[in-house]
Amino acid sequence: MTEKTTQRIAIIGGGIGGLTLALALRARGLNAQVYEQATQLSEIGAAVALSANATRELARLGLLDQLWLVSTEPSELIYRNWRTGDRVVSHNVHHDSAYQQRFGAPYFGVHRGDLQRILGAALAGEGLHLGHRLIDIADRNGTMALTFANGAEVEADLVVGADGVRSVVRRFVTEQPGGATYSGTSAFRGIVPTRHLPTLPDPQAIQFWMGPNAHLLHYAIGASGQDINYFAVVEGPEQWPNSGSTCEITPAEALAAFAGWHPAVTEMIAATEHRLRWGLFVAPYLLKWHRNGAVLLGDSAHAMLPHHGQGANTTIEDAIVLAELLAAPSDAGLEALLQRYQELRRARTRKIQSSAWRTNALLHLDDDDPTLAARDLRLAAFPERFGWIHDFDAVRSVNGPSG
Repeated sequence: MTEKTTQRIAIIGGGIGGLTLALALRARGLNAQVYEQATQLSEIGAAVALSANATRELARLGLLDQLWLVSTEPSELIYRNWRTGDRVVSHNVHHDSAYQQRFGAPYFGVHRGDLQRILGAALAGEGLHLGHRLIDIADRNGTMALTFANGAEVEADLVVGADGVRSVVRRFVTEQPGGATYSGTSAFRGIVPTRHLPTLPDPQAIQFWMGPNAHLLHYAIGASGQDINYFAVVEGPEQWPNSGSTCEITPAEALAAFAGWHPAVTEMIAATEHRLRWGLFVAPYLLKWHRNGAVLLGDSAHAMLPHHGQGANTTIEDAIVLAELLAAPSDAGLEALLQRYQELRRARTRKIQSSAWRTNALLHLDDDDPTLAARDLRLAAFPERFGWIHDFDAVRSVNGPSG
């Protein structure tokens, strides 16, 4: 990488992607400044599933032991019928170390706050600027000028937009005002102590309950699997009612959407007093991920439906690939390096985006749907059909098998 490009790197967003990138750059001898709009580094009320394509990279950053202490490795991956609770398909994960044997790294359920705390602690506050909400970005003769809502102004040689599905950096890159696209689906979510779910079978498994026009995903989190994180997805509303990611609901709406479902499902949903419905938004397919000295990472480039659990994982992949490219000795200019990053990342993430979209329909079939048997065969072949997602190695994707 040229000396000029490595002088001033500004990362917009202190979430999983931004912090991982900062740590990956530091591990490779580069420094970056992270600008986060929140006044404290915290994530509340959500969890994340980390698959091998991410945990192998977090291991390379020296964070795996810490993650083991706060995470649960699922016992199995199970797909169930919405009404009867019967197993449709199951695959071992923890049993016989099946997942690690196949993909070379573990699968974790972890509270997002614990993951972010581990990343933040590793960064130890170096180059982290809280309370900085980006409101404007401009190219001034090859220097990127950033303006924040608190009045701060910063110059950088490279700006990385890790600022999520409603990215300000994406507006600069695409030169378009458009933002995220509503998928036509929404979700209710919560975290419930496992002990409060007496009818839940196999509580330590990651499970999909599949039914007409809806599904529920849940998995255990915490050091001993003491909590269950769930994400209940439904079709609609047809139009999203506001410009934000959530809308207010009455507590009864979530439970009504799953009337007639297995008691384990309704018990789980009833354990949370739902006041918000979460709209599921995706980023538009982008032809270009970079412009001048700005580049996109994570949800700002490829926000996707969560049905493969790959939002955070592909974001971590992005961070490692970009760090590898920026740190490698090269005579190539910044434009060429960012173009290489786009080439390495766009096709893979678009393929996962598309597959996640199609999976939504497969999880929402009626019991008498003529394609049900074919769907179940596809789920039975999950390791073979979707192993390419989990066995991906971000470092090797840049450097080849010997990298």
